[in-house]
Amino acid sequence: MRSWLWRGMLAATIALPALSGAARAQSNDTDGCTNATLKGDYAFAVTGWSFPPGQPPTPQFVVGIGRFDGRGGFAQVDYIGDSLRTTGAISFRGGETGSHAVNPDCTGSQEIKLNVPDVPPGTSHGVIENMLVISGGGRSIHGVVAEVTPPGATQAVATQTRVDFWKVGSEQDN
Repeated sequence: MRSWLWRGMLAATIALPALSGAARAQSNDTDGCTNATLKGDYAFAVTGWSFPPGQPPTPQFVVGIGRFDGRGGFAQVDYIGDSLRTTGAISFRGGETGSHAVNPDCTGSQEIKLNVPDVPPGTSHGVIENMLVISGGGRSIHGVVAEVTPPGATQAVATQTRVDFWKVGSEQDN
């Protein structure tokens, strides 16, 4: 009886720390998110299709760097895939700003105000609304474009677009 009790206590002594460590590791992934979860530079890629009324579907490919400030602000530079042919652009464009809101369940939203040159005064430069899911403690973000209002438009256009962000730098760069 005594050896059985001794072996049981020994097994519990070994198993409990291991189990509590596993529980802690799992809970760290689900402790929740805040705006501070997204802080720093993120490389991103956009792949999608726009469906402008009365026009054929248009593919869209964009790459860039976005900076989340950890307080709900956002800024980015990007390059639209066909810019060299369509507008002669040979470099990234900047000046796009916006905001983000992160929910405790690590979902969120983002609004980007486009910086489009040659838009008449008083006309909208355009807005992109993204819906996001944060993974890896903020190391990656997956999203879809929920709504796009092109420059000068008063209504959103239909789109099927995906965006993915990856944290730039090492895990120590928080």
